[in-house]
Amino acid sequence: MCKKTKVEDELIVREESETNWEYGSNPYERKIEDLIKYGVVVIDKPRGPTSHEVSTWVKKILNLNKAGHGGTLDPKVTGVLPVALERATKTIPMWHLPPKEYVCLMHLHRDASEDDILRVFKEFTGKIYQRPPLKAAVKRRLRIRKIYELELLDKEGRDVLFRVKCQSGTYIRKLCEDLGEALGTSAHMQELRRTKSGCFEEKDAVYLHDLLDAYHFWKEDGDEEELRKIIKPMEYGLRHLKKVVVKDSAVDAICHGADVYVRGISKLSKGIGKGETVLVETLKGEAIGVGKALMSTKEIVKAEKGVAVDMERVYMDRGTYPRMWKRKK
Repeated sequence: MCKKTKVEDELIVREESETNWEYGSNPYERKIEDLIKYGVVVIDKPRGPTSHEVSTWVKKILNLNKAGHGGTLDPKVTGVLPVALERATKTIPMWHLPPKEYVCLMHLHRDASEDDILRVFKEFTGKIYQRPPLKAAVKRRLRIRKIYELELLDKEGRDVLFRVKCQSGTYIRKLCEDLGEALGTSAHMQELRRTKSGCFEEKDAVYLHDLLDAYHFWKEDGDEEELRKIIKPMEYGLRHLKKVVVKDSAVDAICHGADVYVRGISKLSKGIGKGETVLVETLKGEAIGVGKALMSTKEIVKAEKGVAVDMERVYMDRGTYPRMWKRKK
């Protein structure tokens, strides 16, 4: 769902267009200062601090004005915690669209067979009802969440190790309690680690001291190599979205609040449906913003005019590309 793919392999060409390399840049080749401004750091959160504290430490290490995490982890929970830097904080809502994955150690209060556990796992795969726990920072109203996968990894006595792939906003602590109730044994969550959060995986995660060291290498020695390995462009976390790629001439107009018109589109993803959230990009692969598709891929390819995407959020600064549009009088 979040694989990095070649534009030529995935996108349909509506109208061939070239980009001017005098402005803008490939997101993966930005100047280090711009990479930090539009970047994401994936921290391997340790047991103890809150997610907010980790985000604050990242902000202090990199000497930033703003940073924000994507998806709260309880203090006792470890694992993947993506932190958006500066302007990239606008992209955080998009991180919650793909599923998240966890490895959990659940302790049963009475014995249960492996067959019964597998049976209950199957029953809980799909849409489930959940009421947030008492300690949750949200209203405790019943809501529906989707469990995509429940995999039993190991069982030793009353300890059950399993992997869960679930919709964002699923409470694993509550899932353990509900699984225990369905088994007739009661249960609680013993340990939890997030292994994937949207497009961000364990292989992307670094420790806070790694980030600190890399920042000092850059500031004190002028060596960017380690910091570039750690900080990813914000586009990395938007790979799950289907794309609409626009011509250079349309970029600044969109940055000033215009919607995406059919005539400004050069390429687009296959299978875009009406009402789907799409990423609007430049020909260099830079994220301009996100919006709601008002036409399907087939309709956009065939249409000669009209609005194709209703823009909802713009990420790119005005003036990044030259103005090639006229203001209506």
